[in-house]
Formats: sequence, structure tokens, C-alpha cells
Amino acid sequence: MAARRPRPGRNLIVFFLGLAVLYGLTALSQAGVDEPEKPWRPALGLDLQGGTRITLTAEEAPSQENLDEARRIIDQRVNGSGVAEAAVTTQGGRNIVVEVPGKTKNRGQLEDTVKRQAQLRFRLVACSDVRPGACAASTGTEGMGGLGRAPLSLAEDDPTDGATDAPTDGATDAPADGATDVPTDAPTDGATGTPAAGDPAGDGEKWTVEDDIAWSRGPDQASITAFNSYTCDAKGVLVDAEGKPADLPDDSDQPIVACSTPDKDNGVIKFLLSRSVVEGTELDDASAQTPQNGVGWVVAIEMGNSKDRAHPKGSAGASSDFEAVSRAFAGTEEQFAVVLDAQVLTYPVMNSVITDGRSQIEGDFTEQEALDLANSLKFGALPIKFNDEQTSVEEIGPSLAGNQLSAGLTAGAIGLALVMLYCLVYYRGLGLVVVSSLFVAAMVTYAMVLLLSETAGFTLTLPGIAGLIIAVGVTADSFVIFFERIRDEMREGKSMRVAVETGWARARVTRVAANTVQILSALVLYIFATGAVKGFGFALGLTTLIDLAVLFWFTKPMVSWLAQFKLFNSGHRLSGLSKETLGMDVTPSHRPAVAGGDA
Repeated sequence: MAARRPRPGRNLIVFFLGLAVLYGLTALSQAGVDEPEKPWRPALGLDLQGGTRITLTAEEAPSQENLDEARRIIDQRVNGSGVAEAAVTTQGGRNIVVEVPGKTKNRGQLEDTVKRQAQLRFRLVACSDVRPGACAASTGTEGMGGLGRAPLSLAEDDPTDGATDAPTDGATDAPADGATDVPTDAPTDGATGTPAAGDPAGDGEKWTVEDDIAWSRGPDQASITAFNSYTCDAKGVLVDAEGKPADLPDDSDQPIVACSTPDKDNGVIKFLLSRSVVEGTELDDASAQTPQNGVGWVVAIEMGNSKDRAHPKGSAGASSDFEAVSRAFAGTEEQFAVVLDAQVLTYPVMNSVITDGRSQIEGDFTEQEALDLANSLKFGALPIKFNDEQTSVEEIGPSLAGNQLSAGLTAGAIGLALVMLYCLVYYRGLGLVVVSSLFVAAMVTYAMVLLLSETAGFTLTLPGIAGLIIAVGVTADSFVIFFERIRDEMREGKSMRVAVETGWARARVTRVAANTVQILSALVLYIFATGAVKGFGFALGLTTLIDLAVLFWFTKPMVSWLAQFKLFNSGHRLSGLSKETLGMDVTPSHRPAVAGGDA
């Protein structure tokens, strides 16, 4: 079987088309920059351009554990990807200091994001995209059947205790036609036009959990209309007909329209949800566990009977309200939703009656999914409250002198120039491949930094610049290994075309192994380090991946393409592959004289 002939020209064309697409995406991202007077400029970190500092002061002296937990939650909000280089630190025993790079036009929104309590609520599902239910009767839409993924369910924490004693047909305990119990001409309030908070009929009576159950089975027309007025985008954001974020109020005493978090099986689902029947503050505990006598993972939750919330009509608390919901929903396909900041985390059905507030959410969970859900339930809200009057927001300058950035860039430029000069002197014609490869790698890196600045919040700090400079040496090392392999093959008498292919087969294994080790090192820094060191690890890993891409899809095809020209294939002195350059013996051979005849 003949070996496949390399097509360097085609590979180079595909590479440059990919580069053009990358710069096209970068141009689109630059169209929405906040500073149009500074286009095509990467976002800089706190050390190079300063930013906004927010100082939060707790209302009461919290425990160190609560203060550290609040700092962790806030850090996830402002620096979720780990590359925005935002700094969140504790100060004293009551303060949390948040420093975000860059100028912030909307300080109020940033302040709200930082100190919001992250409201966690349990609401009842009236209808959804995949189960229109009562909403289908109003819109004429037929039901879409079950979910693509096996539905989550919620059972008692110990399935052998209490499930048999509780009635299994609890759904009949609640009125099935509850929509008629709530007059449609009741006073309305909120975005959906539902009855005013806590007053379903406008007669001074307070909402009860039974009213919520009845409403979920027959929501009012105003709420159904609101449900049909919005859609969910791919990121789980509720948007209006024009595609703009709906930004509806997340009122615990009002029904809401909400989206689920993106799911690999079901995508994003839109829900119409009842008012809050249980607040997150009433959740005592949540943990990921493996079920007794079972396999897989579940999320165990425990609700208390605290009096933190004014429960209607003397309700004993969340445990009693949850029991009432479970009696009505057990054995049916009716769902309740766990909602964090107006986004649905999960939406299980009831398998049995929950009598003591202890239950477990069952589903096709992996260990990480169960841990993530448990953490969201347990730590969704900040454990401390902040004093609004003592909150301060101020602009801060860069932590490094203004010449540090120019000095770092100058150092990088000098190092790059020295590498190019050395390669041109030592490799001659092949040195042009080094120069062009470094230039292409710089173009790709610059485009990726700009693109990530707009899409992932990546900011460039001095340690990040150091990571980019180190990549120059890594990239040059790739060329040295490849070129030396080619020279070794040519010393054995092979032509340049053959030497390029055989040398590449040996060099690529070495480069992939070396770059894999470097990527693993960068990954360890990114996962376990914090602050600027995390940014350094990210920059180092990014440039290492770019080095591999350039080596495989530009450098190697370029050398194969040059091997077709006589200047290189014949071993010309300017090619860098002459016998003198390769260290081969070039002394002309002399045949010994043959004596003949008489003198």
C-alpha cells in the first residue's frame, strides 16, 4: 500500500482560511467593546490599568467560617471562569473587598451582583415547554410528552420509613380545579398580573400552600399570557419577543416565568411557576449521597420548621408546607422546581409523601452533578448580610507603575528578535520558516486574547504577559527539534523531501510529549492556584496549544512545501542544509597516480 503523498499547499490554504475565520470572529467581538476609541486592545488586569473596588461591611460580626464562605461565593460571581483576574479578599473580621479590573460604567449593577443574597426558592410547576399542562388548554398546543432525560423524582430520605403509611393518592386531597377558587378579577400585582401578594381573593385572606397547589393546576389567564410572551435562549436567559432579557422581578409572593439551566439532554426549558412555597433560608442542609441499598447518587435535603418567615395561617414551617405539597403531588406527574435567582436548577416529581422534611432528589446524577446541586442548594445564598450604608465603591489605579507594561512588552520583543536572529544565522533558509511561524503564532495569540477578553472576561496581567513570553522559547524549541531531525536524516544520505517526512514522524512524538507535560503543568496552576498565578497558567496553556497548532498546520506544511524547490532540495549553502552546514565531509577525493613507462 503506497504512502499518502503530503499536500502542503492545501494544508496551508486551509490554515490561512481558519486564521481568517478567527480574525472575523474577533472583529465581530470588537464591535461591542465598551471603549470604541480603543479598538483591538486586550483587556488589562488590575496591576496594569486598575479598576473598581467595592468594600462590603457585614451588619453583624460574622464567624470566620461564614466570612470565608461569603468570600468564596462572591469570587465565583465575579470571577467564575478564573481568568477575569478579579480579586476578592477578606479584611478584618467584617469586611470583604472586591476589586474588578477595568472601568465599570454601571457601578450599581456590579454592586448588586456582588452583594445580592442569591435567593433560593421552591416553587410549584404550573406548565412548561415540554409539559404544557394547563397552558396548553389556553393556547391550543398539544402536550409534547415526557422529558428526554429520565425525570427527576423526590422521595423520602428513607424510602422504607413512612412511605407505606402515607396515603399514596394524596393528589386528590387538593382541589383539582383550583383555578376556579381564585377569581380572575382579584387585585393584581407584579409582572404577570397575578393576584396581589398574599391575597388571592382580595378579601384579606392570606395565601396558603393549598392555594398554591390549586393555582399550579389552574393558573390564571394573565400568568398564562405572560408565559407565552417570553422565550428562553440557549444560555437559559428569559428574553422577550425582541430577544432582549426580560428582567422580571423575582418576587417570592408572585408567580414567575423562568428558564432552566442548560442541560445536555433537554437543552433549556421554560416554566410557569407558582409563588414560593419554601424559601432557601428554611433549608437546613443539603448533601450528595449514595442511596441505601442502591447505586448512583442522590441529593439529600432537610427542611426545618424555623420561624424565619411569616408562614400563612399559622403554618408550622417549611416542613409542613412541603408535606402538603407531597401529599398532593405524590404519585402524579406534577413537579416542583428549585429556583436560584429566578433560574430553575432542577424540577423533580414526588414519589412519596414527605412527612418530616427529610427527602432526597433522585435522578440520573453523576457524582459531580450531585455535588454541584447540593452546593447550590446549601450555599446558594450568602451566609451574611451587608450594611448598605457602609458599602463603598471607588475607582482604583494600577498597582504597578505605568512603565511596567511597556518594559514587559519590550523584554518580549527583544527576546523574540534574538530568537529570530539566531535562527536566521544558524538555519539560514530554514530560519525563514522560524520567523514566519513565530509571526503566525503571534497573530493567532493576539486574536485569541482579544476574543477571550470579550467572550470569557480574560484580562491580561503582567504574569500573563510573562506566560506569553515564555511561549516564544517553547515555540522555538519545537523548530529546533524538527529541524535537527531533518538534518540527521540528510546526514544519512536522504533527500530533503524524504528527510522532512521521516524526520517529522520522529519529531512530532517528542513535541507532543513535551507540550503535553507543559499543558498539564499549566492546568495544575489554573485549577489549584489563585489570582495572578491562575492567569499565568491560563496564558501558558493557551500559548502551548497554539504552538502545537502552528507546528502541525503551518510549520510542517511550510517545510514540505519548501522541499519542492531546488534551492532547498539540492542543498544550496543558503538553504541551511548544505553539506558544510550538516558537518559532512566535503574534501574532494584524489585518485592515486599510476606509474607508467620509463622516466
